[in-house]
Amino acid sequence: MDKKFLDRHISHSFDNEIETIITQILEMGNIVEQQIVDSVKAIISTNKELAQKVVQVEDDVDMREVRLDELCTEVLACRQPAAFDLRMVLSATRIIRDLERIGDEAQKVAKMAIRLEKKGAAPAGYEEVAHMGGLVQSMLSSALSAFSQLDVTLALDVAKADKKVDRELKSAMRTIVNYMIDEPKSIKRAMNILSALRSLERMGNHSRNIAEHVIYLVKGLDVRHSSIKEIASKLAE
Repeated sequence: MDKKFLDRHISHSFDNEIETIITQILEMGNIVEQQIVDSVKAIISTNKELAQKVVQVEDDVDMREVRLDELCTEVLACRQPAAFDLRMVLSATRIIRDLERIGDEAQKVAKMAIRLEKKGAAPAGYEEVAHMGGLVQSMLSSALSAFSQLDVTLALDVAKADKKVDRELKSAMRTIVNYMIDEPKSIKRAMNILSALRSLERMGNHSRNIAEHVIYLVKGLDVRHSSIKEIASKLAE
């Protein structure tokens, strides 16, 4: 985070509180990003141990969400921030929530990996899971970088990438449904892959949300429910 936004309060403790929030969000983000990587790896390789690790890590993510929420509430109550500082704390609470939800979806993918380890691998869909997993991981990584650097251009790129993830989901679902038609006995296992793909798509949605929170933080613009064209137009004004 650019120091010019931090080293500007009379109270250095206020600067420290804001910096603590930022640091802990980025730490939480890194953990969640690794959850994406591990959950995708677990389902592709039907690795039960790695899947269980993702499930266990979610407890840590949940605790981080609670602690950060408490810290943000304390700052709002005690400091009564205004302007950029208020947007920082409000954006932080929203980003925290989206990160926790990404972690929830990664946990779902990991649980599907555990089920597939018991039932046997699905006949298809792993290439699509790997591809979508890479796209979603990149989206979250870029969203966190946009937050760290206060970069609205990078945030807009993340929002654009969400459209690509949506297209990939539709394509992957068509492919897997065709496999299910050809091999009816594999339907139950293939359904786990479809569920994993939907979870990955939701992770992309939450990553886009984080990018939109960054735009609100930096520009004071609420771009939720706006199209890419509308967001780009607002940023150009």
